[in-house]
Amino acid sequence: MSDEELADTPATPSAARTPLEDSPALRDRAAVGLLPADAGGGVVGAVDSSAGAIRRENLRQLVRTPAFLIGAAILLWWIVCALFGKAIAPYNPVTGSLTAFNQPPSGAHWFGTDSLGRDMLSRVIVGAKDILIVAPLATLLGTALGTTIGLVQGYYRGRVDTFSGRLVEAVLALPVVIVAFLFVVALGPSAPTLIIVIGLVFGLLISRTVRTAVLQERDLEYIAAARLRGESNLHIMFVEILPNITGPILVEFTVRLGYAIFTIATLSFLGFGIQPPTPDWGADIANNYQYLGAGYWWEVLFPALAIASLVVAINLIADSVEAVIIR
Repeated sequence: MSDEELADTPATPSAARTPLEDSPALRDRAAVGLLPADAGGGVVGAVDSSAGAIRRENLRQLVRTPAFLIGAAILLWWIVCALFGKAIAPYNPVTGSLTAFNQPPSGAHWFGTDSLGRDMLSRVIVGAKDILIVAPLATLLGTALGTTIGLVQGYYRGRVDTFSGRLVEAVLALPVVIVAFLFVVALGPSAPTLIIVIGLVFGLLISRTVRTAVLQERDLEYIAAARLRGESNLHIMFVEILPNITGPILVEFTVRLGYAIFTIATLSFLGFGIQPPTPDWGADIANNYQYLGAGYWWEVLFPALAIASLVVAINLIADSVEAVIIR
């Protein structure tokens, strides 16, 4: 090719162009107007990568997961029992009968009766109410507290992180149940006490996960841009960083909810949870396990199965949520 021909050749742009970009049809407004459009005015086939679209896709993946559906079905049943337990229960869960004590499962009493003649099925159904009030409230309190502590630790780092981190480690040096037990003994057993104590202990546990997530976000470009705009530290933590770490927080909430149920049942078994005569699964196990040697197995089995089924349902949901978020 001669020098004159090279001079007549148009300059090639630095970015490579595809044949589709050079198509005359795309430069023709009339042709573009004929492309099918969706309800929002966008072209059909375009990829929507917005946060809302990602959440919808995660939700679709979640409802297609068999483990999530099984866990949700079990949890829904116990929620119905908590809301309408007294209407569903065939007998009064508190009133007993001296002529029908320690009766085995039968057509009249599907789960049998306890040593005071109270219907075990009615006590299992109504017993779901308090545990499904205390556990979610305690977990919500722990999640809010742990998120706040974790945001402060991860964002400020330095001395703030070191001091609060040592304080958290000191409190969590003992097992969670023992720490909760000590606080309940000091403050007295009641539903508000359980909510506060379990919430505080779980908040310290959740703060570790939140802190790790914040450390991965605080040095990214959008945080530097927020600082250049003159945004306050509170705005950066709760408006910029928090929406980007909701995944780990949601997973922590579902996991800690299962632990909260188990902790409440354990404290009730020890006599420091939901107080009688209110039906409670852990308290029923504590009151009736001494009769196992006499062959009255149903008085312990069915409350234990209720606790196990609820914890398993929460764990199935938690595992499904974690799998969808992390994928």
